[in-house]
Amino acid sequence: MMSTYDGKLKGTADERLANIVERFEDHLVADPNLSFQMSAYVDGRLVLDVYGGPDMAPDSLTVPYSTSKNTAGLVIGLLVQRGLLDLDAPVAEWWPEFAAHGKAHVTGRQLFSHQAGLPDTDPNLSWEELLDNHRGAERLAGSRPYWRPGSAFGYHAITIGNLVDAAVQRTDGRTIHEFYEAELRRPTRADFYLGLPRELDDRLVPLQPIIPPLGERPAPQGHFPLRDAAFGTRPGAHVDLAGSEESYRFGHPAGSATTTARGVATLLAGAVTGLDGAAAILDADTVSIIGEQQVRGFDEVLGQQDRAHSIIFQKPSQQLAFGSARSFGHDGAMGALGCVDPITGVAFGYTIVRGPWPGGADPRAVRAAREIGEACL
Repeated sequence: MMSTYDGKLKGTADERLANIVERFEDHLVADPNLSFQMSAYVDGRLVLDVYGGPDMAPDSLTVPYSTSKNTAGLVIGLLVQRGLLDLDAPVAEWWPEFAAHGKAHVTGRQLFSHQAGLPDTDPNLSWEELLDNHRGAERLAGSRPYWRPGSAFGYHAITIGNLVDAAVQRTDGRTIHEFYEAELRRPTRADFYLGLPRELDDRLVPLQPIIPPLGERPAPQGHFPLRDAAFGTRPGAHVDLAGSEESYRFGHPAGSATTTARGVATLLAGAVTGLDGAAAILDADTVSIIGEQQVRGFDEVLGQQDRAHSIIFQKPSQQLAFGSARSFGHDGAMGALGCVDPITGVAFGYTIVRGPWPGGADPRAVRAAREIGEACL
């Protein structure tokens, strides 16, 4: 049975999720400026679709930062399923230019699990190159890796999107934007766009900066040169990944998609569990392939322990305990989260206007995603 809510929190939820709904109502009371959307499917049936706060409507679109990477992960899955991409073959087989500077033996599996040593180029890529379907990838192909591929891993925060785009173009012929729109977004009707259509501009809600608690200061993080290489100043004009129109209009698959929480959940459900009785786009074998953990441990770029990735996606960890060991998804720097659990059937999406300090997935959303699976088993 579904219950309807029309207080500070609005929307519908399965009665089994009443405790989660009540907790988020309390969050809205405690913080009048909190604005979020949260949606979930279980085995393709919508069980949660709520929102609240002064800056969110049910159809508000936001830029979810790296939660955008859910699009890239599903695209790779579809290429694998169609036999267009062999993850264990050298990337240079389908992208000969990539072999430069000792990268001839790098496999797709390494490339798409942040092991290839290409979190950026030297000198850094410009935003003009990153927000382009060709130029950024060309620079990466000709670049020398920052570490011996396969010897370590480090978050390819933006470049992973350009690398996936190259894979789509070299194996299918379309850009990632064209492929994603035709093969994933349109079939699922997900409100999750790579490139914001102009006719939806009035639904876009700008993100607000994270505010540290009174007296809080960033903890010393040590010196990690690779973090500076991946997140440092770029040559040329400055672009805000989420806030600049040239970024969200392009729709970078690693960081500047536009979506609703329901759009995130709909896309993941349509691809992995199926929607409303329809077959999933990806078969069970493909879901296992893209969801299989490839790396876990110390991230050379972020300088953090207990980071884990499958193919593109993040795996559960102490910080991201969003589901079972089979679950996968991706958070965003400003609080958003999208994840799916093949064991419980949960496909979950969460967007937020101002995320909590210090950034990354909102812990309230991580807990909710896990508890939905526990409540609906």
